[in-house]
Amino acid sequence: MSVLKVYLYGSRVLSQPTRPVEALPEDFSQILNDMFETMYDDDGIGLSANQVGIDLSFFVADFSLHDESMGRQVFINPEILAADGSSTLEEGCLSVPEIREEVTRPDRIRVRYRDPDGNTHEEEFAGFPARVIQHETDHLNGIFFVDRISPLRKSFIAGRLKKIAAQARKEGTA
Repeated sequence: MSVLKVYLYGSRVLSQPTRPVEALPEDFSQILNDMFETMYDDDGIGLSANQVGIDLSFFVADFSLHDESMGRQVFINPEILAADGSSTLEEGCLSVPEIREEVTRPDRIRVRYRDPDGNTHEEEFAGFPARVIQHETDHLNGIFFVDRISPLRKSFIAGRLKKIAAQARKEGTA
């Protein structure tokens, strides 16, 4: 296993919707292992494929880090079918380091996705897992959590976002 490069805010691969997964890459299990290791290395709970430069619609999450009764999951081609309720919590992101903001999202969702074995699931999630799924699904659609805050709040962090985007340009990913 190895820690992968996490692409930063301003990187091209993060600013556009990912391609649907038609067939899994041959080395998919290794990709998943590396993504989990990368996520753990930076104290994350979820990580989308495009955050590590892969233009495919899937993400990994380890809900056991928040709720011991849950575990690790892989969501391939996730689609949020329904949403209900509302909650506001602080969010951060491996691709937007050192910035945390309050984000309002639906508290309950119904999501359809495939697992690595090709099985389709339709499940309901509530609370923190629902938030993680929405955050990572947003990534797959080219949306950052900072795109979900008020324009006024975003103006307060604009300088910090520009610095992160400048770092992405320096790394050649913007």
